[in-house]
Amino acid sequence: MCGIAGIVDFSPRKDKELLLRRMLGLIRHRGPDAFGVYVDENMGLGSARLSILDLAGGDQPIHNEDKTIWIVYNGEVFNYPDLREDLEKKGHKFYTKTDTEVLVHLYEEIGTDLFRHLNGHFAFAIWDKRKKALLLARDRLGIRPLFYYLKNGKLLFGSEIKTIFADSSIKREMDFQTISDIFTCWSPLGDATAFKDVYQLLPGHYAIFSDGKLTTHRYWQLSFSREGHGEKPLSEYIEEVNALLLDATKIRLRADVPVGAYLSGGLDSTYVTSLVKKHFNNQLRTFSVSFSDERFDEAPFQAKAVQAIGTDHSMIRCTEQDIGENLPNVIWHTEVPMTRTAPVPLYQLSRLVRENNFKVVLTGEGSDEIFAGYDIFKEDRVRRFWAREPDSQVRPLLLKRLYPDIFVGDSTRAGAFLTNFFKKGLSRVESPVYSHLVRWENTAQIKTFFANDYRETAGKVDDFVSRVISTLPGDFMTWDPLSRAQYLEITVFLSNYLLSSQGDRVGMGHSVEGRFPFLDYRVVEFAAGLPPKYRLNVLKDKYILRQSANGLIPSELALRPKQPYRAPISRCFLGGHRLDYVDDLLSENGIRQSGYFDAGRVGKLMDKCRKQDGTLLSERENMAVVGVISTQLLDHQFLRNFPSHPIKEHGNVKIFNG
Repeated sequence: MCGIAGIVDFSPRKDKELLLRRMLGLIRHRGPDAFGVYVDENMGLGSARLSILDLAGGDQPIHNEDKTIWIVYNGEVFNYPDLREDLEKKGHKFYTKTDTEVLVHLYEEIGTDLFRHLNGHFAFAIWDKRKKALLLARDRLGIRPLFYYLKNGKLLFGSEIKTIFADSSIKREMDFQTISDIFTCWSPLGDATAFKDVYQLLPGHYAIFSDGKLTTHRYWQLSFSREGHGEKPLSEYIEEVNALLLDATKIRLRADVPVGAYLSGGLDSTYVTSLVKKHFNNQLRTFSVSFSDERFDEAPFQAKAVQAIGTDHSMIRCTEQDIGENLPNVIWHTEVPMTRTAPVPLYQLSRLVRENNFKVVLTGEGSDEIFAGYDIFKEDRVRRFWAREPDSQVRPLLLKRLYPDIFVGDSTRAGAFLTNFFKKGLSRVESPVYSHLVRWENTAQIKTFFANDYRETAGKVDDFVSRVISTLPGDFMTWDPLSRAQYLEITVFLSNYLLSSQGDRVGMGHSVEGRFPFLDYRVVEFAAGLPPKYRLNVLKDKYILRQSANGLIPSELALRPKQPYRAPISRCFLGGHRLDYVDDLLSENGIRQSGYFDAGRVGKLMDKCRKQDGTLLSERENMAVVGVISTQLLDHQFLRNFPSHPIKEHGNVKIFNG
């Protein structure tokens, strides 16, 4: 894992090396082990390296035999030994033991056809000096980030947006359409970022920059089409998923440093951890986060998993004050507003991992998306069943199966609220986004806190929905409803929030690489090809995975209902402790200065929260609190106070001149 950066500028620019040094200085947290720069008359490439393979000899940038092709690379290609063996048979000569160099020679051999051979998570840039062309690429699911800026024939790119803003000539300005989208679906949409003129390369895409023009191409498309798929007995599917997950886990243990694992106490992380302990590493180190607020705490289940598997375990306990104090650091790393605080404890968890001298951890991320583990998939099924008889008094009672805690005791009021909530838009079953529409419309109500000018330009939910629908595959409506819901969750939310703000960015904030066996593309394609009943059986989520886990992990954990990973919100900022940055950013002057929000509305919300000691009555109000604070932080850090020089200077830089 690394941080990468680069410039392509065909004008007579003389400061490429200096600018690359600044870019690397801003992302040294991604790769503190080594720094390298390549420059020629047109191109500059930079790498901040986190050494995981070939610790002594794998510094980047890396080149081919005649130094006409150069690469900077962030990530891992886990099947690199097989690829290297084939390339050596074809006469290619290697000077490192890295997977990075495999990409150089594979590009030499087959050009942009190389992607279908890669199994991994990656973002890389290859400079072909002979063609004067740059190839940018990103892995199938968007696990690793890659951002770019293009104007007047000049291209800048990097693993984080701050590398682009190292060029002081680039105007830093919020993209309010994206802010509005985040206040609708929790994440940016498509290739957008929170900043104008800065884009991300989409998952499963590559781009070529040549002659001042950038062209993008899709090389992989997720499909849930059942065309050509027969149906096999469940036992055969179980055997296949077991074999796939075992191999996906095995190849993700390839490293020249120790590999640990996150262990939350849920099915997914326990499954992965059990595979490692049973088959590959009897001295496995595991890590977890717990909460002082027992509503969010999974420590008892973590303890049961540790006892059953027998790992050497470390845990960090996260308080509300920890979350409030660490949010500014998290926003600096994630570079995006958010409506949840969940990334903050994971940022603290990666610090624990790094303090224990680990650079790599396996996690269970991705399982809920591909095997249908989220409540939103069950909600969709219940609502579709209910919509056939919308006046039924019995069918909405199925919601008790989803949220039994809400119906405990004297729950008439809570049950009525839940029923009324899910009844909204009940009959709109023909909408391609039916599964997510009620949630998007609910979240979008927090846009009432926008200032008048922005509230008018933010657009309605229908406009957002139209943009989402325009990106859907042509055969989307021929898929079953569950598959449609899963596709939306994966393409709208997985890469742009879960794998970013809760994944790469908070992990690499402490130089820790996460690896995700469930997001091996073979596992993803297998799950997408399953009959829907083996993903969600009536209302039993992750049905095939739970069956597969039988005998591998304790049944109490294999059959345990999913507890969504969440963290406290409003009390972290407006509870018993005071945070100076919150007082400043949420003051009437602070709100008016940035101009994004209505100072009166925000003031009333904060007064209400403080009067109740940080305890708000609604989920929307909680989302509004963290949404306003995080947007204000982003404005403060990136628009008003962006460092003119890197926060920390990097060490010695290896310079290559073309």
